[in-house]
Amino acid sequence: MEFHKIAYEVSYRKVKYPRLEFKTGELLLVLPPGYDQGELLKKHRSWISKKTEFIKQCLRDFSDKKIVERADQEFKDLLDVSIDEASKQLGVKVNKIYLRKMKSKWASCSLKRNLTVNRLMKHLPDYLVEYIIFHEVAHIIEKRHNDKFWELISKQFNNYNKLERDLFIYWFKIHS
Repeated sequence: MEFHKIAYEVSYRKVKYPRLEFKTGELLLVLPPGYDQGELLKKHRSWISKKTEFIKQCLRDFSDKKIVERADQEFKDLLDVSIDEASKQLGVKVNKIYLRKMKSKWASCSLKRNLTVNRLMKHLPDYLVEYIIFHEVAHIIEKRHNDKFWELISKQFNNYNKLERDLFIYWFKIHS
């Protein structure tokens, strides 16, 4: 892959450190004002190329994925069951659950143990909803995506890499 052919956007913000994002499938450079984007691109060339190839592969594989159509109440019931099961398995308690449309993620867990769930999750198969909920409830125990966190996830979902890939594919499928 020729690196100079990868399209990207630049966003200058009041951030301390530069970062690269692929949240919507397009490369976004988030930079402090005046930061040299060329150095960042050179430094992370290999990662950008691998991620770009991964996205292309996911886009090729998304045609066989089926979007689920379920009623709001059916989705809320699935969430309740999934949260109860994950909470019991992990020995933690979730405080509140919020449903809203989110631009760049399926769900999040706050320090106050509140779960915010993307309304678009209702179009995912049950196994992915259950995985996302377990993933977020696990953040009550371990806040970051570090080795300890993934060890916790792998006890319940030893195929979490495949599930993460499926989520990526569904993100594109639902947003297309």
